[in-house]
Amino acid sequence: MTEPSRQQDDSPEVHTSGEPSADALDAGTLVDEPQTAEELIALWEADNPPPAGLASNIAAAVVVMLLGAFGIIGALDQGVGSAAQPAAGTWPLIISVAIVVLGLALALTARRTGNAEKFTSASWLVLLGFATMVGFALVAGMIGFEIPAALLAFVWLKVLGHEGWRTSIIASLAMVVAFYLVFVVALGTSIPHLF
Repeated sequence: MTEPSRQQDDSPEVHTSGEPSADALDAGTLVDEPQTAEELIALWEADNPPPAGLASNIAAAVVVMLLGAFGIIGALDQGVGSAAQPAAGTWPLIISVAIVVLGLALALTARRTGNAEKFTSASWLVLLGFATMVGFALVAGMIGFEIPAALLAFVWLKVLGHEGWRTSIIASLAMVVAFYLVFVVALGTSIPHLF
């Protein structure tokens, strides 16, 4: 005598306690999604990096003030002129003074600021991004913007953004073509270019 055939049941296996079995969880059939806004906020906060402490907040403020101070020195070297006849350093001076004031405000609120992230190993990626921008600025004036811009976009997409090879290559080339068409062909700007 043959056994009666069982119908295949696609529902997840549940133990008598009402909890899904490990097989059901491994199969990905059940997802414990947050049901309320409060649960979603708690989930996001759990994924956040740890907040920066007082020392990190003050260090960030000092870096901002130093950048502003270097900008002021550079603006004064270019010549500031007057309100009636501004010179090349007028706007850089105004912006650099504003940066110093903002850095001072950061330093004064360093103890109360809790939404800044702690410096981690991922923070070095910001330095890499800054270094690539400096490299772009140094090289673009000598050989044109096309090759440095394509390399900069590729590094930012592939290394900093963790995009795939195909996306990084196609997007970086498309960006350069778009910039060339807008700034060289359409607007006729004097941006350094090869072609």
